[in-house]
Amino acid sequence: MKLQSEQVKRIATAAAVGGGGVAGAGVLFYGLVLGQALLARKTIPQVVSPPPRADGLYGADFGGEPVRLVVLGDSSAAGYGAESPSETFAAAVAAGLAEQLQRPVRMRCLAVVGAESKGLPPQTEVALRQRPDIAVICIGGNDVTHRVRIPTAIHHLVRSVRMLRDAGVEVVVGTCPDLGTIRPIQPPLRWLARHWSRQMATAQTIAVVEAGGRTVSLGDLLGELFYAEPDRMFSLDRFHPSGAGYLAAAQAILPTAVAALTEPDHPAGLPATAEDALTAGEGVRSLPQAAAEAAHSPGTEVSAAQVAGHDRGPGGRWAQLRRRVWLRLPQQSARTPDRTAEAA
Repeated sequence: MKLQSEQVKRIATAAAVGGGGVAGAGVLFYGLVLGQALLARKTIPQVVSPPPRADGLYGADFGGEPVRLVVLGDSSAAGYGAESPSETFAAAVAAGLAEQLQRPVRMRCLAVVGAESKGLPPQTEVALRQRPDIAVICIGGNDVTHRVRIPTAIHHLVRSVRMLRDAGVEVVVGTCPDLGTIRPIQPPLRWLARHWSRQMATAQTIAVVEAGGRTVSLGDLLGELFYAEPDRMFSLDRFHPSGAGYLAAAQAILPTAVAALTEPDHPAGLPATAEDALTAGEGVRSLPQAAAEAAHSPGTEVSAAQVAGHDRGPGGRWAQLRRRVWLRLPQQSARTPDRTAEAA
Protein backbone atom coordinates (compact mmCIF):
# COMPACT_ATOMS: atom_id res chain seq x y z
CA MET A 1 0.00 0.00 0.00
CA LYS A 2 2.06 2.92 -1.27
CA LEU A 3 0.66 6.38 -0.68
CA GLN A 4 3.02 8.77 -2.41
CA SER A 5 2.38 12.49 -2.51
CA GLU A 6 0.60 12.46 -5.87
CA GLN A 7 -1.76 9.77 -4.58
CA VAL A 8 -2.85 11.96 -1.70
CA LYS A 9 -3.75 14.63 -4.22
CA ARG A 10 -5.76 12.07 -6.21
CA ILE A 11 -7.91 11.39 -3.14
CA ALA A 12 -8.56 15.09 -2.73
CA THR A 13 -9.43 15.63 -6.38
CA ALA A 14 -11.74 12.61 -6.49
CA ALA A 15 -13.44 13.74 -3.31
CA ALA A 16 -14.14 17.18 -4.69
CA VAL A 17 -15.31 15.98 -8.09
CA GLY A 18 -17.45 13.25 -6.59
CA GLY A 19 -18.98 15.51 -3.99
CA GLY A 20 -21.42 17.16 -6.40
CA GLY A 21 -23.83 19.69 -4.96
CA VAL A 22 -23.89 23.44 -5.39
CA ALA A 23 -20.94 24.79 -7.37
CA GLY A 24 -19.87 27.25 -4.69
CA ALA A 25 -20.01 24.61 -1.98
CA GLY A 26 -18.05 22.25 -4.22
CA VAL A 27 -15.31 24.82 -4.67
CA LEU A 28 -15.08 25.39 -0.92
CA PHE A 29 -15.02 21.67 -0.27
CA TYR A 30 -12.32 21.15 -2.90
CA GLY A 31 -10.24 23.90 -1.35
CA LEU A 32 -10.54 22.41 2.12
CA VAL A 33 -9.74 18.85 1.03
CA LEU A 34 -6.92 19.94 -1.27
CA GLY A 35 -5.40 21.92 1.59
CA GLN A 36 -5.39 18.78 3.72
CA ALA A 37 -3.86 16.83 0.84
CA LEU A 38 -1.08 19.37 0.37
CA LEU A 39 -0.32 19.25 4.08
CA ALA A 40 -0.13 15.46 3.97
CA ARG A 41 2.09 15.60 0.89
CA LYS A 42 4.58 17.76 2.80
CA THR A 43 4.44 15.50 5.84
CA ILE A 44 4.86 12.11 4.14
CA PRO A 45 8.44 11.85 2.82
CA GLN A 46 9.47 9.70 -0.11
CA VAL A 47 11.17 6.38 0.62
CA VAL A 48 13.28 5.24 -2.28
CA SER A 49 14.88 1.98 -1.11
CA PRO A 50 13.16 -1.24 -2.24
CA PRO A 51 11.77 -3.66 0.36
CA PRO A 52 14.16 -6.36 1.59
CA ARG A 53 13.87 -9.80 0.00
CA ALA A 54 12.80 -12.48 2.46
CA ASP A 55 12.31 -15.51 0.19
CA GLY A 56 13.62 -18.76 1.55
CA LEU A 57 13.00 -21.81 3.73
CA TYR A 58 11.70 -21.17 7.24
CA GLY A 59 11.68 -23.74 10.04
CA ALA A 60 14.34 -25.85 8.33
CA ASP A 61 14.87 -27.86 11.53
CA PHE A 62 11.34 -29.22 11.38
CA GLY A 63 10.71 -32.49 9.59
CA GLY A 64 8.35 -33.23 6.74
CA GLU A 65 7.67 -31.85 3.29
CA PRO A 66 7.82 -28.05 3.24
CA VAL A 67 4.59 -26.09 3.01
CA ARG A 68 4.77 -23.83 -0.03
CA LEU A 69 3.64 -20.27 0.72
CA VAL A 70 3.34 -17.38 -1.71
CA VAL A 71 2.67 -13.80 -0.62
CA LEU A 72 1.03 -11.52 -3.18
CA GLY A 73 -0.20 -7.94 -3.29
CA ASP A 74 1.16 -4.45 -2.76
CA SER A 75 3.82 -2.84 -0.59
CA SER A 76 2.18 -3.96 2.65
CA ALA A 77 2.71 -7.56 1.53
CA ALA A 78 6.18 -6.78 0.17
CA GLY A 79 7.34 -5.26 3.47
CA TYR A 80 8.01 -1.76 2.17
CA GLY A 81 9.63 0.22 4.98
CA ALA A 82 11.14 -2.77 6.81
CA GLU A 83 14.87 -2.48 7.44
CA SER A 84 15.76 -6.17 7.11
CA PRO A 85 14.27 -9.33 5.56
CA SER A 86 13.32 -10.70 8.97
CA GLU A 87 11.17 -7.62 9.66
CA THR A 88 8.91 -8.05 6.63
CA PHE A 89 5.30 -9.18 6.76
CA ALA A 90 6.04 -12.19 4.54
CA ALA A 91 8.85 -13.38 6.80
CA ALA A 92 6.64 -13.17 9.89
CA VAL A 93 3.88 -15.16 8.20
CA ALA A 94 6.30 -17.83 6.94
CA ALA A 95 8.01 -18.23 10.31
CA GLY A 96 4.68 -18.29 12.12
CA LEU A 97 3.30 -21.01 9.86
CA ALA A 98 6.43 -23.11 10.35
CA GLU A 99 6.25 -22.80 14.11
CA GLN A 100 2.54 -23.59 14.36
CA LEU A 101 2.52 -26.45 11.86
CA GLN A 102 5.91 -27.82 13.03
CA ARG A 103 6.88 -28.10 9.39
CA PRO A 104 9.30 -26.19 7.20
CA VAL A 105 7.77 -23.46 5.03
CA ARG A 106 9.21 -22.43 1.68
CA MET A 107 8.11 -18.83 1.06
CA ARG A 108 8.17 -16.75 -2.10
CA CYS A 109 7.05 -13.12 -1.97
CA LEU A 110 5.84 -11.81 -5.32
CA ALA A 111 4.18 -8.63 -4.05
CA VAL A 112 4.96 -5.41 -5.91
CA VAL A 113 5.26 -1.97 -4.36
CA GLY A 114 2.49 0.27 -5.68
CA ALA A 115 0.43 -2.61 -7.10
CA GLU A 116 -3.29 -2.23 -7.66
CA SER A 117 -5.64 -5.20 -7.90
CA LYS A 118 -5.10 -5.33 -11.66
CA GLY A 119 -1.54 -6.39 -10.90
CA LEU A 120 -2.65 -9.53 -9.05
CA PRO A 121 -3.29 -11.86 -12.04
CA PRO A 122 0.30 -11.51 -13.33
CA GLN A 123 1.61 -12.17 -9.81
CA THR A 124 -0.70 -15.17 -9.56
CA GLU A 125 0.53 -16.66 -12.82
CA VAL A 126 4.08 -16.58 -11.49
CA ALA A 127 2.94 -17.90 -8.11
CA LEU A 128 1.27 -20.95 -9.61
CA ARG A 129 4.63 -22.06 -11.02
CA GLN A 130 5.73 -22.52 -7.39
CA ARG A 131 2.94 -25.08 -6.84
CA PRO A 132 1.92 -23.36 -3.58
CA ASP A 133 -0.20 -24.84 -0.84
CA ILE A 134 -1.39 -21.44 0.38
CA ALA A 135 -1.42 -17.86 -0.85
CA VAL A 136 -1.67 -14.79 1.39
CA ILE A 137 -2.79 -11.62 -0.39
CA CYS A 138 -2.83 -8.01 0.84
CA ILE A 139 -4.29 -5.54 -1.66
CA GLY A 140 -6.67 -2.63 -2.03
CA GLY A 141 -4.99 0.47 -0.67
CA ASN A 142 -3.68 1.63 -4.04
CA ASP A 143 -7.06 1.00 -5.65
CA VAL A 144 -8.53 3.44 -3.12
CA THR A 145 -5.86 6.10 -3.55
CA HIS A 146 -6.14 5.87 -7.34
CA ARG A 147 -9.96 5.79 -7.10
CA VAL A 148 -10.22 2.59 -9.12
CA ARG A 149 -13.86 1.58 -9.50
CA ILE A 150 -14.70 -1.13 -6.97
CA PRO A 151 -16.17 -3.55 -9.57
CA THR A 152 -12.98 -3.20 -11.61
CA ALA A 153 -10.72 -3.89 -8.63
CA ILE A 154 -12.89 -6.80 -7.48
CA HIS A 155 -12.85 -8.37 -10.96
CA HIS A 156 -9.07 -8.70 -10.85
CA LEU A 157 -9.05 -9.94 -7.25
CA VAL A 158 -11.69 -12.61 -7.97
CA ARG A 159 -9.82 -13.74 -11.07
CA SER A 160 -6.69 -14.33 -8.99
CA VAL A 161 -8.52 -16.10 -6.16
CA ARG A 162 -10.27 -18.42 -8.60
CA MET A 163 -7.03 -19.19 -10.42
CA LEU A 164 -5.48 -20.21 -7.10
CA ARG A 165 -8.49 -22.15 -5.84
CA ASP A 166 -8.85 -24.02 -9.14
CA ALA A 167 -5.27 -25.19 -8.61
CA GLY A 168 -6.10 -26.41 -5.08
CA VAL A 169 -4.37 -23.51 -3.30
CA GLU A 170 -5.80 -22.17 -0.04
CA VAL A 171 -6.29 -18.40 -0.14
CA VAL A 172 -6.30 -15.85 2.68
CA VAL A 173 -6.87 -12.19 1.80
CA GLY A 174 -6.12 -9.32 4.14
CA THR A 175 -8.72 -6.80 3.02
CA CYS A 176 -8.11 -3.11 2.35
CA PRO A 177 -6.70 -1.30 5.38
CA ASP A 178 -8.29 1.87 6.71
CA LEU A 179 -6.39 4.72 5.07
CA GLY A 180 -8.12 7.09 7.46
CA THR A 181 -5.74 5.98 10.21
CA ILE A 182 -2.69 7.55 8.55
CA ARG A 183 -1.70 10.44 10.82
CA PRO A 184 -0.60 12.98 8.17
CA ILE A 185 -4.08 12.78 6.58
CA GLN A 186 -6.43 15.14 8.39
CA PRO A 187 -10.25 15.53 8.30
CA PRO A 188 -12.21 15.77 6.07
CA LEU A 189 -9.81 13.88 3.79
CA ARG A 190 -9.37 11.30 6.53
CA TRP A 191 -13.13 10.64 6.72
CA LEU A 192 -13.38 10.15 2.97
CA ALA A 193 -10.39 7.79 2.94
CA ARG A 194 -11.96 5.75 5.74
CA HIS A 195 -15.32 5.53 3.97
CA TRP A 196 -13.77 4.44 0.68
CA SER A 197 -11.49 1.92 2.43
CA ARG A 198 -14.44 0.24 4.15
CA GLN A 199 -16.41 0.11 0.91
CA MET A 200 -13.49 -1.67 -0.75
CA ALA A 201 -13.00 -4.07 2.17
CA THR A 202 -16.70 -5.04 2.23
CA ALA A 203 -16.74 -5.75 -1.49
CA GLN A 204 -13.49 -7.72 -1.25
CA THR A 205 -14.88 -9.92 1.52
CA ILE A 206 -18.02 -10.84 -0.39
CA ALA A 207 -16.10 -11.57 -3.59
CA VAL A 208 -13.29 -13.60 -1.99
CA VAL A 209 -15.59 -15.83 0.07
CA GLU A 210 -17.82 -16.41 -2.96
CA ALA A 211 -14.70 -17.44 -4.88
CA GLY A 212 -13.66 -19.94 -2.19
CA GLY A 213 -11.15 -17.99 -0.12
CA ARG A 214 -11.08 -16.58 3.40
CA THR A 215 -10.64 -12.97 4.46
CA VAL A 216 -9.28 -11.12 7.47
CA SER A 217 -10.33 -7.50 7.92
CA LEU A 218 -7.34 -5.26 8.60
CA GLY A 219 -9.21 -1.94 8.80
CA ASP A 220 -7.78 0.18 11.60
CA LEU A 221 -6.60 -2.95 13.42
CA LEU A 222 -3.25 -1.37 14.19
CA GLY A 223 -4.60 2.13 14.73
CA GLU A 224 -4.34 2.19 18.51
CA LEU A 225 -0.84 0.73 18.46
CA PHE A 226 0.31 3.20 15.82
CA TYR A 227 -1.08 6.16 17.78
CA ALA A 228 0.35 4.92 21.07
CA GLU A 229 3.84 4.08 19.74
CA PRO A 230 4.30 5.83 16.38
CA ASP A 231 8.10 5.83 16.58
CA ARG A 232 8.16 2.04 16.98
CA MET A 233 5.28 1.01 14.72
CA PHE A 234 5.93 3.30 11.73
CA SER A 235 8.86 3.16 9.35
CA LEU A 236 10.82 6.31 8.49
CA ASP A 237 8.21 7.51 5.98
CA ARG A 238 5.57 7.72 8.77
CA PHE A 239 3.12 5.86 6.55
CA HIS A 240 4.27 2.26 6.09
CA PRO A 241 4.70 -0.02 9.11
CA SER A 242 8.06 -0.78 10.67
CA GLY A 243 9.15 -4.32 11.44
CA ALA A 244 7.09 -4.18 14.63
CA GLY A 245 4.08 -3.00 12.64
CA TYR A 246 4.39 -5.80 10.09
CA LEU A 247 4.69 -8.33 12.91
CA ALA A 248 1.43 -7.02 14.37
CA ALA A 249 -0.25 -7.35 10.96
CA ALA A 250 1.00 -10.93 10.67
CA GLN A 251 -0.55 -11.60 14.06
CA ALA A 252 -3.97 -10.92 12.54
CA ILE A 253 -3.42 -13.03 9.40
CA LEU A 254 -1.62 -16.07 10.83
CA PRO A 255 -4.47 -17.79 12.71
CA THR A 256 -6.60 -17.82 9.56
CA ALA A 257 -3.68 -19.04 7.44
CA VAL A 258 -3.11 -21.91 9.88
CA ALA A 259 -6.83 -22.73 9.91
CA ALA A 260 -6.98 -22.73 6.11
CA LEU A 261 -4.34 -25.47 6.03
CA THR A 262 -5.71 -27.55 8.90
CA GLU A 263 -9.51 -27.18 8.97
CA PRO A 264 -12.22 -28.42 6.58
CA ASP A 265 -13.76 -25.95 4.16
CA HIS A 266 -17.07 -25.90 6.03
CA PRO A 267 -17.08 -25.85 9.85
CA ALA A 268 -19.00 -28.69 11.40
CA GLY A 269 -21.66 -28.49 14.06
CA LEU A 270 -23.43 -25.30 13.00
CA PRO A 271 -27.06 -24.82 14.05
CA ALA A 272 -29.71 -26.55 11.97
CA THR A 273 -31.87 -23.52 11.25
CA ALA A 274 -31.15 -20.11 9.84
CA GLU A 275 -32.90 -18.41 12.74
CA ASP A 276 -30.68 -20.16 15.27
CA ALA A 277 -27.57 -19.53 13.20
CA LEU A 278 -28.05 -15.77 13.21
CA THR A 279 -27.95 -15.60 17.00
CA ALA A 280 -25.58 -18.45 17.87
CA GLY A 281 -22.10 -17.94 19.26
CA GLU A 282 -20.54 -19.36 16.09
CA GLY A 283 -21.14 -16.01 14.39
CA VAL A 284 -22.98 -17.26 11.30
CA ARG A 285 -24.47 -14.56 9.07
CA SER A 286 -25.43 -14.03 5.48
CA LEU A 287 -22.29 -13.16 3.56
CA PRO A 288 -23.28 -9.52 2.87
CA GLN A 289 -24.05 -8.99 6.55
CA ALA A 290 -20.81 -10.71 7.60
CA ALA A 291 -18.80 -8.55 5.19
CA ALA A 292 -20.34 -5.34 6.48
CA GLU A 293 -19.69 -6.31 10.11
CA ALA A 294 -16.11 -7.36 9.37
CA ALA A 295 -15.35 -4.03 7.67
CA HIS A 296 -16.19 -2.29 10.96
CA SER A 297 -14.53 -4.91 13.19
CA PRO A 298 -10.82 -5.27 12.41
CA GLY A 299 -9.24 -8.66 12.95
CA THR A 300 -12.39 -10.53 11.97
CA GLU A 301 -12.12 -13.60 9.76
CA VAL A 302 -14.89 -14.36 7.28
CA SER A 303 -15.17 -17.79 5.67
CA ALA A 304 -17.84 -19.89 4.02
CA ALA A 305 -20.24 -21.81 6.26
CA GLN A 306 -23.15 -24.21 6.00
CA VAL A 307 -26.44 -24.25 7.83
CA ALA A 308 -28.28 -27.59 7.93
CA GLY A 309 -26.13 -28.76 5.05
CA HIS A 310 -26.93 -25.75 2.86
CA ASP A 311 -24.44 -23.22 1.54
CA ARG A 312 -27.07 -20.54 0.99
CA GLY A 313 -30.08 -19.12 2.75
CA PRO A 314 -32.63 -16.38 2.06
CA GLY A 315 -29.94 -13.70 2.30
CA GLY A 316 -27.41 -15.47 0.07
CA ARG A 317 -24.33 -17.51 0.95
CA TRP A 318 -23.80 -18.32 4.61
CA ALA A 319 -20.60 -17.05 6.17
CA GLN A 320 -18.95 -17.39 9.56
CA LEU A 321 -17.25 -14.62 11.50
CA ARG A 322 -14.43 -15.45 13.87
CA ARG A 323 -11.97 -13.47 15.93
CA ARG A 324 -9.14 -15.90 16.46
CA VAL A 325 -6.57 -15.36 19.21
CA TRP A 326 -2.90 -15.73 18.33
CA LEU A 327 -1.12 -16.84 21.47
CA ARG A 328 2.52 -16.69 20.41
CA LEU A 329 4.47 -15.21 17.53
CA PRO A 330 7.90 -16.41 16.40
CA GLN A 331 10.95 -14.70 17.83
CA GLN A 332 12.91 -12.31 15.63
CA SER A 333 15.65 -14.90 15.05
CA ALA A 334 13.12 -17.42 13.74
CA ARG A 335 12.02 -14.99 11.03
CA THR A 336 15.28 -15.40 9.11
CA PRO A 337 15.18 -18.03 6.34
CA ASP A 338 17.72 -20.86 6.17
CA ARG A 339 19.12 -20.13 2.72
CA THR A 340 21.53 -23.06 2.92
CA ALA A 341 18.60 -25.44 3.30
CA GLU A 342 16.73 -23.58 0.57
CA ALA A 343 19.62 -24.01 -1.85
CA ALA A 344 19.83 -27.71 -1.02
